[in-house]
Order: sequence, then C-alpha cells, then structure tokens
Amino acid sequence: MSTTAHAVLFHEIGGPEVLGVEQIELPDPGPGEVLVRVEALALNRAESLFRSGGYFYQPTLPGSRNGYEAAGVVAAVGPQVTAFAPGDLVLAAANHELSTQGVYGDLVLLPDSAVVPRPTGVDAVTGASVWLTYSTAYGALVERAGMKAGDHVLITGASSGVGTAAIQVVRRAGAVPVVTTRTEAKRRDLLDLGAEHVIVSGDEDVVKETRRLTGGRGAEIVLDAIGGAEFAALGGAAVEDGTLISYGWLNQQPIQLPMQWPLTVLGYNNFALTGTAEGRRRTAHYIGSGLTDGTLRPVVGEVFDGLDRVPDAHRLMDSNAHTGKIVVRLSQ
Repeated sequence: MSTTAHAVLFHEIGGPEVLGVEQIELPDPGPGEVLVRVEALALNRAESLFRSGGYFYQPTLPGSRNGYEAAGVVAAVGPQVTAFAPGDLVLAAANHELSTQGVYGDLVLLPDSAVVPRPTGVDAVTGASVWLTYSTAYGALVERAGMKAGDHVLITGASSGVGTAAIQVVRRAGAVPVVTTRTEAKRRDLLDLGAEHVIVSGDEDVVKETRRLTGGRGAEIVLDAIGGAEFAALGGAAVEDGTLISYGWLNQQPIQLPMQWPLTVLGYNNFALTGTAEGRRRTAHYIGSGLTDGTLRPVVGEVFDGLDRVPDAHRLMDSNAHTGKIVVRLSQ
C-alpha cells in the first residue's frame, strides 16, 4: 500500500523559485523505517546550498527533496523498529540523504537511525529549531575542540542558527563568546543572546579586535562558518597552538590554511557525531538537559505557515536579514 503525501521538490538547480509543492506517494514503512507526520520544519544554510548546487554533494535531479530538520509525530513504523511507536513525538536527526529523504513535506519516511525522541515538553516549532544547530555547536566545540571554562571562543557569522546556538553552548561551558557579524544592525541582538563581545566585520579588523579583547593572547578556539581566503587570516586571531574549526563555507572559494603554526585545524562534519547511536544519545542528553535548565534557548527568527511558504523562507535565508532559525509550521 501507499500513502498520499505532499513534499517540496525541485527539478533543477537555482534560486528559491525552483522549489514547489507536489503530491507524491509514499510506501508503507519497510524494515527499520519510520513514517513521521511533520508538524514544523526548520531551514539550514546547507539546504540553500543544496538547492543552488553549492553543497558538498549534488542533488539527484529531477525530483530532489530537501531539508534536514523537522519535528513531528510517528505515524507508523516498519518491521524491526523497536525504539519508536505510533504517537511518539520525534525530531529528525539531520543525518539523512537530502535528495531522497529530505523532510520538507507533511509526511516523511526515514530510517529509524535518522529519528530521535523530542525532548519532553518541547513544542514543534521549538523542536524543529534545536537539533542541528545545537548538535553542530556541541559536537564541534565540546566533543572535537575540547572547550574548557575560561576559553575565549571566536564565532564567525554569529547571527546564523548555529552561531546563536554556539553562543549559548560556549556560555554553558563557562567559556567566553566573542562573535562577528557583518553589520552594526545585529550587535544588540547578539549581546542580548549572551555574546561577551561583538565585532562588526564590515567596519572592524576581526584579528586586531580579537587580540585586543583577549589582552593580546587571542582566542583558544575559532569556530568559522565562512571559509575561503578569510579562514587563513583567522589564524592570527588564535592563541599559539589554538584550534580553528571550519564547519561551513558561505564563501564558495577554496579554504586557505593559516600559517601561524603550531595550530590545530579541524574540518567538522556533524555526521561524525549524529551518524552513530552513541553520538545521538550524548547529543540528545546535552540538548534535553540544556532546554530543561534554560541554558539553551533556541532563537527563532521568523515562522512561516504552510509548505507553500518554503520558497519565501529560502528567500529570507538567502537575504541574511534574519537572526536565528527560520521555521515553517505545517497545519495539521
């Protein structure tokens, strides 16, 4: 048997206008699969890059899906699924293949390894906003870089979903978030979110300001979303034998390495954490406990209603005018 669903698909590389809602047929869940009724989905920069051909792998066309992050309810499970049952509140674990399993839809079929329980008491909009951003910040800063209390952490592109999450993850560790943003307009928002210092990269020299703000030492950790030639310059903002983490490439040019050795340079891919059951368990505990004690508070920049608003949500993403997560809420 099959189930009629609606999904946002695209048949060519391009701007937000290539995205459209279409009716599709989904088979019943097979062994190890979970059918999820989506209540809300959230956008990530990776999905804009995927749609426009700039992601680290290309979409399968025509008829590619898209979307990493969603909150919903289990509608049905296939054979051999023991961790989930119909009615369970869940999140997409953002470790699936976008073309065939993207979560822009009212019903999505996912392997059970791509689903995690939704934290208790968390609504759909909040739930859709937490997993990928906080798991990326936690995985990169805590698990890979070994962030410690008192560390200065330089976060570039800090008004993004991961950037705003990283500010809170840094604060939760007792470390000091020093952040960058392109324009003065977002300075107040970032300070209110917990940034200790905000550097406006359009007007100020990021390296010089980081050195000044850290008493000449530099940052123990640099978390960079931009890449390109600017990545090399960030070596000057780090302490001797510090750690630079590249997790994104908003600048599509090849990343250039710094020459301030000794220095540790990490290329962080979140699949290394969320691709294992143990990694998902640790991440789920970290996020759930942070939401419970209030140290993690997802920032939702704007909420759109209905799958047909996904192109508008992508336009906002591409404009860089938002702070935090962009969410699309589905009527049920």
